[in-house]
Amino acid sequence: MAAYDLVVIGAGPGGYVAAIRAAQLGMRVAIIERGALGGICLNLGCIPSKALLRNAEVLSLINRADEFGIEVKGVKADYSQAVARSRKVVDRLTRGVGSLLKKHQVDVVQGSATLADSHTVAVAGQRLEAQNMIIATGARPRVLPGLEMDGELVVTYREAILQAEIPPDVVIVGGGAIGVEFAYVYNSYGANVTIVEAEGRILPNEDEEISGLLARALERQGITIHVGSKVGGLQRTGTNGATVEVDTPDGEKALHADRVLVAVGILANTEDLGLEQAGITLERGYVKVDDALRTSADGVYAIGDVTGVMPLAHVAQAQAVYVVERLAGEEAYPLDYASMPRAVYCVPQVASFGVTEQEAKAQGLRYKVGRFPMAANGKALALNEQDGLAKVIVAVDTGELLGGHLIGHEVTEMLGELSLARVMEGSNLEVGAVVNAHPTISEIVKEAALAADDKAIHI
Repeated sequence: MAAYDLVVIGAGPGGYVAAIRAAQLGMRVAIIERGALGGICLNLGCIPSKALLRNAEVLSLINRADEFGIEVKGVKADYSQAVARSRKVVDRLTRGVGSLLKKHQVDVVQGSATLADSHTVAVAGQRLEAQNMIIATGARPRVLPGLEMDGELVVTYREAILQAEIPPDVVIVGGGAIGVEFAYVYNSYGANVTIVEAEGRILPNEDEEISGLLARALERQGITIHVGSKVGGLQRTGTNGATVEVDTPDGEKALHADRVLVAVGILANTEDLGLEQAGITLERGYVKVDDALRTSADGVYAIGDVTGVMPLAHVAQAQAVYVVERLAGEEAYPLDYASMPRAVYCVPQVASFGVTEQEAKAQGLRYKVGRFPMAANGKALALNEQDGLAKVIVAVDTGELLGGHLIGHEVTEMLGELSLARVMEGSNLEVGAVVNAHPTISEIVKEAALAADDKAIHI
């Protein structure tokens, strides 16, 4: 039986980061993965989708070249080449993760893990013993009754990310991040796209004002959006298509679809892990953890999507470092989920952290709001990317940043300024005191922070 200081089950963004950081801190580490290194995020999610989004952005820019006085003729867009490029990106990063694990002398064991108890795991015909374990097995897409997956007509992001053809008509069930990102890609390549969202708006967890601006932007691009709507059923028509029955506030609608993408949440990967014999408790299907990410079994921790605690790749990575550094006796930086960034990469992009204006109001917080529009920013106008705004939610008494919400060109790269200010307990006026290079789009962050106290200059 091989003995380790730490065994990590799952080599996604949380798992491999945990293994590398533990090795850096002198632990003997093994990581178990039944699929490809990098997990869903790297292989079938975050990374390949961003490559496809980049292709869609380039195509969209070419198609509006006349706005810049450039005439472009005879454009041919081969989506299969976009998919091929995305797989090259994935392959490079997957090999990179393998090299990093090798560099740090982490033992990689391929296979499905089963816990015999809280310190022993069976995998690939062998047993590994560990002083501590981290479960980082991630999650999979949730499916809906009546919309069972077949991998061709009805798909989740796992199948869609690999499909090399754009169908004429696409119905996307779910208006969250995955739904709107794929909607933008499909629409850019010429598909007729309809989003069906059960809640009253797309991106229902984001600030209502931001969600509304995104909806209007997507509709201007030609995407149809039905909110407050539910899919009642699906009737296949012929060999390749289907009619999707949708109950909308305006009545029943029958939508033709050559592809139905279901993007309505996730289910934790907890099956066949032996959690029961290890004494690990589940809650609502997720591994139950405390504030230190400890499970109910001694020496066993869980991180990432399998916990259901803010299921985002960068959150899993932060949790990984936190757990491992505490195990090593280091002073780990506390996890502040209210400060964790959220990002959506359609066009325009959305980036946020903290409370929305609606949440601040519901919680009875004394707050003020600062806004600054892209249309008043010189760099945005020069780039012809004037849609969007920056919005901050600020505590009235202290100037504390309670929330930051951005929509517009490349705003996912700009949230860090506000996030850092929150982590450092800075005020909106301190953000406003930062001197941003001019002209940059990042100036909207400074101006929004100042606007909360009516001190913005350019509006």
